[in-house]
Order: sequence, then structure tokens, then C-alpha cells
Amino acid sequence: MNPTGITYHKTAKTLELTYPGNVAMTLPAELLRVYSPSAEVRGHSESERVLQTGKKHVGITAIEPVGNYAVRIAFDDGHDTGIYSWAFLRDLAQNQESFWQRYLSELEEKNASRLPSIPVGQWAPRR
Repeated sequence: MNPTGITYHKTAKTLELTYPGNVAMTLPAELLRVYSPSAEVRGHSESERVLQTGKKHVGITAIEPVGNYAVRIAFDDGHDTGIYSWAFLRDLAQNQESFWQRYLSELEEKNASRLPSIPVGQWAPRR
């Protein structure tokens, strides 16, 4: 089922999909980014999938239609190669809790973080 509306809430960094009957589903930009369907993130098989780290504050800069079946989402970290089918977006929204748990478990397993790292030249100690 295709959404009848798509709204990006910049402050909350969430993408709201509206379906017939005014049913709305909301997806955080972070979740969309870490589960990007691009080859850069997914690889060409499950063993090639790359865990995305440091994406807690990522936002969306553009959403472009791709035919009648998908949208391309560009993120403020420069990633813009994911084409999100309507079916994938609905699956991500309906199963959001299990996707989050998988992501958080993988981060913990790899001793990684959702928080972006601060480049050495930009960190200043508190005074």
C-alpha cells in the first residue's frame, strides 16, 4: 500500500507516512539511515552489511520520488544512495521495535555507539 502523504518533521528528525484512512506511521531519520537499502550499507549479501555508527543526530535533507514505487532519501551526513520502496518503509514502520533492538544489539556487540565521534581538532576540555 502506498502512502497518501509524506512529511518530514525537521525538529524531531522523523518521517511521517500517512496512509488511507488517515493512518500515520512515523520513522526516525536515524533508523532510516542505519537501515538504508543502499549497497553501501547493505552490501550485496548479509555478510557484507556494514553496521552504521554515530548516526543518532542524523537528519534528512531531501526526499525525491522514484517512479511510483519508492523514494530516495538524502541525509545530512552525505548518504544519498538509498532507494526506499513503499513496502520496505511500511515494514520498517510496522516492525520498528525489532529493527531498533537488532541495531542496538549489534552496536553493543561491536562496542560501538549511536553518538558521532568528535574529530580530535574539534574537542575542547571543559574549564
